[in-house]
Amino acid sequence: MPESTAPATLLETRPSLELLDHLVQEVETVFHGKRDVIRLAVSALLARGHVLFEDVPGVGKTTLAHALARTLGLDFRRIQFTSDLLPSDVLGVAVFNPQSASFETRPGPIFANVILADEINRAPPRTQSGLLEAMQEGRVTIDDRTHNLPRPFMVMATQNPLEHHGTYPLPESQLDRFLMRITIGYPDREAERRILTESTASEPVMDRVRPVLSPTQVFLLQDRVKEVETDEAIVDYLMSIVDRTRASHHLRMGVSPRGAIGLYRASRAFALTQGRTYLVPDDVRSLVVPCLAHRILPTGATGATLDAHEQAAQILEGILEEVEAPV
Repeated sequence: MPESTAPATLLETRPSLELLDHLVQEVETVFHGKRDVIRLAVSALLARGHVLFEDVPGVGKTTLAHALARTLGLDFRRIQFTSDLLPSDVLGVAVFNPQSASFETRPGPIFANVILADEINRAPPRTQSGLLEAMQEGRVTIDDRTHNLPRPFMVMATQNPLEHHGTYPLPESQLDRFLMRITIGYPDREAERRILTESTASEPVMDRVRPVLSPTQVFLLQDRVKEVETDEAIVDYLMSIVDRTRASHHLRMGVSPRGAIGLYRASRAFALTQGRTYLVPDDVRSLVVPCLAHRILPTGATGATLDAHEQAAQILEGILEEVEAPV
């Protein structure tokens, strides 16, 4: 893990929440017009979760992942998933060294803090499962030896929702391993104007991004998620939303307990990105669709397709309208 080059004034023992806003602003220097998406990605990191970006190519998924890693002083790797990618290409392999007459482990690209798993649905299921096991356990097994992954650790996977030729769609049980499923969308006119103008600059885009936090501070902020104050009424509000998904006749599959835990954890992390140490109902509302839409299955849907996800999002929006938020 590389040492952070963040200014000494920012390396305080207990980082202030203002640093999170500074972090978002720093990422915005190269990823324009999508502050809400940045906050969601930061929330997933603070909640020790992973993100699946389902969007068309060219909207900035790689830029966001790389910029976020640089602002945090973390190591970044991009893995292009293809149909011939093997688990060992991601996790690593044990190689025999004739000089020492022993096997030596050569770590794969998964041994980094922030991983961009580009077009994850193009890899065969065996390779997908190897990555998802690493996401769940925070470690990998190579030749019967277990190796811990760097910490903090976050996977930002992508998949194209429109092109399915030669792909292996993630089943619902594997989608459930992602804390959030996010769509970036096209930038607005003003943001795209800036993108066009900056595309001709001679300076590499990422050279403009400066570290704001250190890896140690990331750990401290992740620990602060557990300290976010939560009123019992908000917990009941969250549970009412989850219960509605299980009772809705529009859904074949409701939210699991793991999904409810994910929503609770992500909502508290999102509160920190808003500069608060307490949870409000709007935090939960903001995270319901990103955290739950990929964990439920609408009636009549045959799988986790884009149409099914959009339908699930609409059902959740309807549930939010029905469930009264605490005052």
